[in-house]
Amino acid sequence: MELYLKEVLTSKELKAFIRFPTKLHNDCRYYVPPLQFREFQTLSKKHNPAFGHCEARYWLVFSGKEIIGRIAGIINHRYNQEQSVPFMRFGWLDFIEDEKVLALLLNTIEEWAREREMQFIHGPLGFTSFDPSGVLVEGFDEWPTSWGRYNYPYYDPMLKKAGYVKDKDWIEQIIKVPEETNQREVKIAQLVKSRYGLHNSSLKNRKDIRKYSGQIFEMINEVYRGLFGFSTLSNEQIKSLEKEFAGILNPDFVSVVVNQKDEPIAFGVVVPSLSKALKKAGGRLFPLGWFYLYRALQFNDTADMLLVGVKPEYQKKGAYALVFEKIITSVQKKGIKQVETTRELEENEKVQQLWAPYEKRQHKRARCYIKTL
Repeated sequence: MELYLKEVLTSKELKAFIRFPTKLHNDCRYYVPPLQFREFQTLSKKHNPAFGHCEARYWLVFSGKEIIGRIAGIINHRYNQEQSVPFMRFGWLDFIEDEKVLALLLNTIEEWAREREMQFIHGPLGFTSFDPSGVLVEGFDEWPTSWGRYNYPYYDPMLKKAGYVKDKDWIEQIIKVPEETNQREVKIAQLVKSRYGLHNSSLKNRKDIRKYSGQIFEMINEVYRGLFGFSTLSNEQIKSLEKEFAGILNPDFVSVVVNQKDEPIAFGVVVPSLSKALKKAGGRLFPLGWFYLYRALQFNDTADMLLVGVKPEYQKKGAYALVFEKIITSVQKKGIKQVETTRELEENEKVQQLWAPYEKRQHKRARCYIKTL
């Protein structure tokens, strides 16, 4: 049957765009559908503040009345200005195992990129670094983290055949939570406290977290600046992210290291894994999705390392030891047996070194591709 392309222009079409990958991966044990209302908010110009500096278009490929592929094209003007390179991003890429379908999707994005005088096209990437990125190339028999994504093994070879080459790889690791706290790390933490006057802020509830959240996101802008794919978060984006994370953060799993002026200089955020709960929910909060998520937040043996960062002037002073002093102690008390790192650039040696004291296993790899136009 003849294939045809349709640009997503209506709310109904956007909902079909969002639902397609769940249907595509219907028989896949490890595919975890995102919450549909969250996807709608992310992809909607009305709800996503990233559209203050981004443009986006979405397309679907049909065979008859059946959707068999989708793709998003994104121009992040802020990222392009900060990197001084004209990039077009592609994201939300899903397709059946058919070269013609992939070619139709990619050719459409490339045509738009040329119209907008872009020199490179790369992805999968979202509007921000908080959106799922990359194509899974290793770890197809592993559960994705709550902020990861799953795809079939045929994605990688077909993208390569279409002329896309590796740009960057992200890796993920499982860190075994030690039964006893590493005494060397304890000593380092005590030394850092006494030498630099640092300490973990006492966070008793979510109100205490909100006290620092704005400063933490400002720190994210400072610490993550220059990292691949990251663009400076606007005030509107920060407010949106604060609202998104407000309901899932547990003060026990959040470390905010402050100086003598009560100014945050380091942070770490761990969230109990929501992957299996999201799988049960099937992308919906109702009727039982909210219950599955609530249970996962309260009772779990796995957690995701969502964020970690230290101000540049403290990175060589052992401030990370204070972050992990609290987090390791908390996950031990809560019965967490393993912590998964969310996707981190394989070339980011500073981050890789954080896990050196712990028993670990690299179990997943995801890839961003690039093509010169």
